[in-house]
Formats: sequence, structure tokens, C-alpha cells
Amino acid sequence: MMRYHAEWAWLGDDVVPNVLIEVRDGRVTAVTPGAEAGGAERLGGLTLPGLANAHSHAFHRALRGRTNVRGTFWSWRERMYEVAGRLTPDTYRALARATYAEMALAGITCVGEFHYLHHDVGGTPYADPNEMSAALVEAAAEAGIRITVLDACYLTSTVDGQPPSGVQQRFSDGDAGRWASRVDAFKPPPHAQVGAAIHSVRAVPADQIPTVASWGGPLHVHLSEQRAENAACLAYHRRTPTELLADAGALGPRTTAVHATHLTDGDRTELGDTDTGVCLCPTTERDLADGIGPARALADAGSPLSLGSDSHAVIDLFEEARAVELDERLRTERRGHFATAELIQAATATGHAALGWTDAGAIAPGRRADLVTVRLDSPRTAGTGPEGAFFAATAADVVQVIVDGRVIVRDGRHASIDVPAALRDAIEAVT
Repeated sequence: MMRYHAEWAWLGDDVVPNVLIEVRDGRVTAVTPGAEAGGAERLGGLTLPGLANAHSHAFHRALRGRTNVRGTFWSWRERMYEVAGRLTPDTYRALARATYAEMALAGITCVGEFHYLHHDVGGTPYADPNEMSAALVEAAAEAGIRITVLDACYLTSTVDGQPPSGVQQRFSDGDAGRWASRVDAFKPPPHAQVGAAIHSVRAVPADQIPTVASWGGPLHVHLSEQRAENAACLAYHRRTPTELLADAGALGPRTTAVHATHLTDGDRTELGDTDTGVCLCPTTERDLADGIGPARALADAGSPLSLGSDSHAVIDLFEEARAVELDERLRTERRGHFATAELIQAATATGHAALGWTDAGAIAPGRRADLVTVRLDSPRTAGTGPEGAFFAATAADVVQVIVDGRVIVRDGRHASIDVPAALRDAIEAVT
């Protein structure tokens, strides 16, 4: 059994001092506030539950710092496709390993990988049709974090059903039935789960959506990220993307809509009434000039909120959480839309639940022993006190990360990976 003594710990909705946390076989067995340290390992600073990155495209990390030019989401996508066209299972594993290790340094203990790069160039399946998924799962294991592979169905390039072309051919299984057969064949190890993803209403025809939606497990979908896609959906289907998904039975508590930036009032009501979650990715949404989503209105409508770093312009869930509040301030010209407890919930328990790990995201008996400790004496956090640290800290302030009871990061360094070198080498290989 391992015993940890947290100087401060986030328990439920509050910060509590001097908390003894006992761990056995990767689970928290006891939590005792106001305890003496005794012989327990000291966790100096603020200890939080593990953070969940609910939306990731690992290979996008290779684009950081390389696309800061005039343009739109669609011009950025062309640069992204260039990287996607170069990836092999080996280079993808190396890039994902380095990216997931960067996540571990940032306090992320679980990632949802929205995965659509399934096949070889031209769409030819690998000898193992799930070789790319296996590479991602192996990468997460080496980085020391859990993963949910959200296997994305991607069949068409436009809402009106044009076939994939160019690099998009690597994404397609031909139809949803063949997609489901391939996903059924993939059996992940214990640190991984598999969920389903509808890439978007642009990439999955309406009559194919029910097959993906009924697959089981977590279901994620890019929703209304771009106005152009909304307009195309309205023109072709005479319905918004949210309405199309609702009619296909794709909304509900298992579903997480990613972005949900450009919604009608009726869309927000539909998402909330069906308990459909929403994953916000503010640093990507601002980097790609997507727009500011209606975060407060979605939460008020009943949609649980989670967070993702998506394209990895930044890997920092503290920044993602702050941006949810700060973007609301920009949009409304008022302050104070989200309590700290709501933002921590989005970064922890709700994110884990959206990825199928309902036993993670809280420091409590029976939960997975995921502990993230943040310094309170850095130039960013000094003087904030433990209550204010979440709004002041960055990923650079994470000093210790424990995943399923194993120390992955200590003193701000990854236990087994030289992360800057791994990132440099992996990115050089694909750019």
C-alpha cells in the first residue's frame, strides 16, 4: 500500500488541508482530511484528481507553430492533411507517444483520441486493419496514461455524399458496416477502451449514422464547428446538424458533441434535453478562428461539459478551463460565469465519464488513484492560495502525476521519456 499526504487536496467541491490518501492496487482505499503525515510521501502544493483530455488528434501536434498565417480553418486543414499523408504506423506511434508524454507532464491521466487515420496511402487496409489504433494504444502505455480510442467513421468528403479523395481515402472503410466490423475486431488492453465516433455530418451520410450510433460505448461527434458545414447541412438536409443527429438517434447520455460552436437555440435545447455532453476545446477554437461557443447556455440547458486540447496548439487543461470562463467574458462583457468547481469538474470527472472511465476523476475511496500535484510557489501561483491556484496555474506548474497508483511524473520530469527530445525527433520525421 502507498500513502500520500497532500498539503492541500481538492475533495468534492472544496480545497481541504492535510489530506492522507491511501492507495492499493491502483485504487484509492481511504481519504482522511486533517491527518498527520506520519511516514506518508508528502505532496506539497495542491493535489487534484487526474485531468481528462476528452478530445485529441495526436498527429496535429506536429503543426504547432507552423501554421500561423492568414487563412481559415479550411486552409489550415490542407496543412494538416499534408502531415496525415506522411504518417506510418511507426511514425504515428512515435508522435503519439511524445504527445501523450507531454500530456502526462501537464497532469493529464487519460486521453480521448478521436482517431480517423485508419489505412495506408490510397485507403489500402494494413495487414492488421487496426494497426494504427494499436499504435496509439501502445503510445499511451509508454507515456503512462490511459486512452479511449474513439474510432471515427469517415465515409464522404461533403454533406451531399462526394467520395473521399486524396489523403481522405486513408480515413474511409467504405461504409458503416465495414467500419463496425473493423472496430469489433480490435481488443484493447486494460489501460485502453474503444468508443465510436461520427466524424461529422459531412463525413457520415444520414442513413449510415444509426449504425455508428448503435455500436456501443462512448460516442463522440464533431458538431457545428464551422458555419460552412452548418449551411451545407441545412441546404441538403433541411435540418441543422444537431437535428440530423437527433433524428438518427445519435444524441443522448453516451454522446459527446465536440465544439458545438455555432448552434441555434433549438440545438442547445435538444442537446440539453437529451443529456448529450459537450466537449469544448477553446485553445483550438481560437487558434483555428472557429468562434466562441455558448458554454454557459449549454451547461444551463443540461449538457455536461468536458474539455479537450484537440489540435494541441496548447496542451494545458488549466488554460482550457480558464478559457471557458474567459471566452464567456469576451462574448458577454461580464465576469463570473463559471465557479471554479464547475471548471474542475469539466477537467476531471466529466471528462473521464465522457471517455467511459466512470471510476476516475475524483479523490475518493474506490476511485482510480490518479493524483496531480501543482506547485503553489511558482511565479504564477505564488500568493494565490490553494483556492486561486487553478485559475493561475499552467501545465508548467505540475510537479507530480500518479496514474492508477504509478508515479509517471516526479519533480516535473517524466519518469521514462525525455519529452522535448521525443517531440523534436517525432515531428522532424513527419514534417
